[in-house]
Amino acid sequence: MFLARVTGSVVSTHKVQSMTGRKLLTVEPLRVEPANRDRLVGTGRTFVCVDTVGAGQDELVLIVQGSSARLTPETEKLPVDATIIGIVDTVNIENETIFSKDHPE
Repeated sequence: MFLARVTGSVVSTHKVQSMTGRKLLTVEPLRVEPANRDRLVGTGRTFVCVDTVGAGQDELVLIVQGSSARLTPETEKLPVDATIIGIVDTVNIENETIFSKDHPE
C-alpha cells in the first residue's frame, strides 16, 4: 500500500465492458520528506487508479497495486492494477502528525 494525492481524472468512452461506469482517477504517490520527516512530498510519478471509495480532487488516498488491486468486491473481476481503497484522515510519523484532513497543507 502507499499514499497518494488525487491529481485528476481520466475519461475513456471506449473500453472493455467490465470497466463501464468505473471512476478512474490520476494520483501522484507521496513519500515522507527524508530530511526532516515532517511532511509528505510528491514523487513525480503518476498512476491511474480505479476509485472504490468516492475520492475527490486533491484528497490524500490509500492505494493498492498489483494483485491486491483486484481483491475488493468492486474490482475482483476487473483488469486493474491500481485501486483507491481509502481516503486518509491523518498521517503520524514518529508521534507527530504530518498530515491532517482537517488542516491540509
